[in-house]
Amino acid sequence: MSATELSMIAYCDLAGFVRGRSVPASDVEARTAGVGWVPANQAINCFGALAEPNPWGPVGDRRLLPDHETRVRVVGTGDRPPLDFVLSDAVHTDGSPWDACPRTFLKRAVDALRAETGLRLMAAFEHEFQVVAMVPHTFATPEGPFTLQAQRDAEPFAGLLHGALAEAGCEPEMILPEFGPAQWEVVVRPAEGIRSADRAAILKEVVRDVARGLGRRATFAPLTAPDGIGNGVHVHLSLLDDEGRNVLHDASSAGGLSALGGSFAAGLLRHLPALLAFTAPSAISYLRLTPHRWSAAAAALGYRNRECAVRICPVAEMAGGDLGRQFNLEYRALDATASPHLALGLLVRAGLAGIREELATPTILDRDPGELTGALPGDLPAALAAVTADGVLRSWLPDELWDCYRSLKAAELAEVEGLDATAACQRYTAVL
Repeated sequence: MSATELSMIAYCDLAGFVRGRSVPASDVEARTAGVGWVPANQAINCFGALAEPNPWGPVGDRRLLPDHETRVRVVGTGDRPPLDFVLSDAVHTDGSPWDACPRTFLKRAVDALRAETGLRLMAAFEHEFQVVAMVPHTFATPEGPFTLQAQRDAEPFAGLLHGALAEAGCEPEMILPEFGPAQWEVVVRPAEGIRSADRAAILKEVVRDVARGLGRRATFAPLTAPDGIGNGVHVHLSLLDDEGRNVLHDASSAGGLSALGGSFAAGLLRHLPALLAFTAPSAISYLRLTPHRWSAAAAALGYRNRECAVRICPVAEMAGGDLGRQFNLEYRALDATASPHLALGLLVRAGLAGIREELATPTILDRDPGELTGALPGDLPAALAAVTADGVLRSWLPDELWDCYRSLKAAELAEVEGLDATAACQRYTAVL
């Protein structure tokens, strides 16, 4: 008997997991009404538990409506079938948008940016992760930060991953062995609006699939051990006008940051305490956001400064041409426990708020901020409390989305309550 090739009509949820329902791959295009979905599925946390109470319980129905432009089909190796899935919006049964859908939330944020400023969002997610052997659970390559030896020892992993990401439409630019044991970083080209967050969701599934095909396992846990090297996700942001000019750039200003760009950065920093509830949303995320980890310990704007939550990235003057095409702001206080769509939507809203209020450019740090931590919450409960305290940010969140998210995170925290830092890191590493 031959196996049926399947494709998942998939949904990237509030926990950042891709879940869905699989159908014969040949049927996907014909499913114009998508597949059925249970609204309470939105309340499944990263450990696979259903958070209760949640806004829906056993009541109600939704549809997963596929966006066929996101269809991924990566041909498998050996006897493995292709990796095939398509991302979807969760909608009401009449096709109308569902307020609790993270993808819908991001679409509305991008539309608001366009309506108020006439600008288009370009963004790219830069991921770090580690690869471990299936059995035993040890790092799959020797230590060797940035070395050719580390890349070669892991082959054919890096080459297969680059090819798979290209086949999936992620436009990979670089893959490199990072500082930690068996740690890798993948950089992809920027994409406009929602496509950038789609790529972030797709990338994680492709990485996992390539690793699995080699008898390994990829983990995107923020930390695999409390004293280990962290795995972050950095979001690179640019705003373009209708002529394609990057309005964040002004070569005559400090750091090359325009006044509008300064206002955008100021909006991110003003709302940073509450943003962290969505961009660093796990119990172990805050172990990484500490000084001298090169993560984002300082609630500050840095000029090429990797300790700051928001960084002005370098441009290569030697490349010539329009330097604005390279220029971007990097939001560093993010990890892969976040929903990429919800997180990016909130970053857009926060930056837009800064533009709307014409906030002054924050002080730009061009030195190691040392112990400067600003207003960063120390843990996830403090960040969730900051959402309630930040009435502006809270107003951007539809009630049922926030109610579900708050319950989701309470259930997640309960799963690791009483565990020491080492055990908590192990718990997350096992599922991420």
